[in-house]
Amino acid sequence: MAEVDGEFTAFVNERGAALLRVAYALAGSQHAAEDLLQNALAKAYVRWPRIHGDAEPYVKRILYHDQVSGWRRRARRAEVPVAELPERPAAGDDSDLRLLVRDALRALPPRQRAVLTLRYLEDLSVEQTAALLGCRPGTVASQSAKALARLRKLVPGLDGLTNRTEVTR
Repeated sequence: MAEVDGEFTAFVNERGAALLRVAYALAGSQHAAEDLLQNALAKAYVRWPRIHGDAEPYVKRILYHDQVSGWRRRARRAEVPVAELPERPAAGDDSDLRLLVRDALRALPPRQRAVLTLRYLEDLSVEQTAALLGCRPGTVASQSAKALARLRKLVPGLDGLTNRTEVTR
């Protein structure tokens, strides 16, 4: 059991920050991301002895599925979100743009946000994204295109900053 604990602890120490970035992109806030990651790691720990090879894709799949399940639960309960304290913007000229993009991402439907996270933050192919989300590659491509078009409408001037409009890589 000590060997399993050691392996798991080493994995979390090595990949925890990267997994937290993915969780933040999915959840949209630091606290929700930390909760999402903590739950995913707890689930992975239970199965740790049976995970062979690279555990990171396994944990990421838990993150994506738990986040989608959370969206579904909240939609059924019809919760009304409460206002959050604003985060302190990062120093630099692009802080206003970063806040606009963050708010625009939060306004996207859950599947579109997940597709953008997987495609552009995780740099996965259309096929890899489709496999993780359990849908067809055509769905990933169309959701990417719709999400990017929506972001361009919500964030004026975003077109001039991004040249990466390809959705079928």
